[in-house]
Amino acid sequence: MHGRHENPESVDLHRVAVDTHGHTHFGMALANLVGFDLAPRLAGMNKRKLYLPRGLNIPATLRPIVSETVSLSAITQGWDPLLRIAASTKSGWCSATYVLDRFGSAARGDEAFQAGDAFGKLLLTRFLGAYLGDPAFRGMNDALLSQGESVHTLQRAIYSGPIGARHGRTPEQMAAISSGLTLLTNVIMTWNATRIGEVRARMPDIFPDHHIKHIAPNAHEHINTKGVITIDVSLHRDRLLGAGPPAAGIRNVI
Repeated sequence: MHGRHENPESVDLHRVAVDTHGHTHFGMALANLVGFDLAPRLAGMNKRKLYLPRGLNIPATLRPIVSETVSLSAITQGWDPLLRIAASTKSGWCSATYVLDRFGSAARGDEAFQAGDAFGKLLLTRFLGAYLGDPAFRGMNDALLSQGESVHTLQRAIYSGPIGARHGRTPEQMAAISSGLTLLTNVIMTWNATRIGEVRARMPDIFPDHHIKHIAPNAHEHINTKGVITIDVSLHRDRLLGAGPPAAGIRNVI
């Protein structure tokens, strides 16, 4: 991710880098409409096409890699509902995850999906032009994605063993395990980001913005990932267990 800090509690998001599995044409359109760019690093670049509407004067050298499949009428017909979906997402009335699930490939007959898919193809063509034609942009995009991918390295450092069927047999158990791993990962990254911010506040001239943006808060060599976290829950016993007597085996500390 790339953002511009306006104050200690807010970030103006400009760009999110994803791999091939995180990219869809509709997702690219939704990201653009809510105010940032989706920057994918795509597999099989030698087979990628530039999506354009029909009727343009395309140079002969580009015709082999051009696909004239963008429907301008689809964008026109579905533009208003697509804007309403983007506005609901940006204002928080619905999550981006829900919208992307709702408007997946199964929604091909929906006007909003058709508009988002066509608009996303145009955005992908614009992105590929910058990615292939500008080495500086390509390097920045790949660096952002590499920072995001390194989060998986942190997660493997926290828990590197297999998850057996006894501990993760049901979808609910798998969801709990995944949520726990995500929580611990976010705890470490928040701690790192806080320390980076403290150092940056003390020495802003030594660590300017163009240096800080290359530092991801997912380093873990200094973290004891095999340690024990002790949490005092005695103050919250009544809320956790109700007003009745403590259940057998429940301790003040977990």
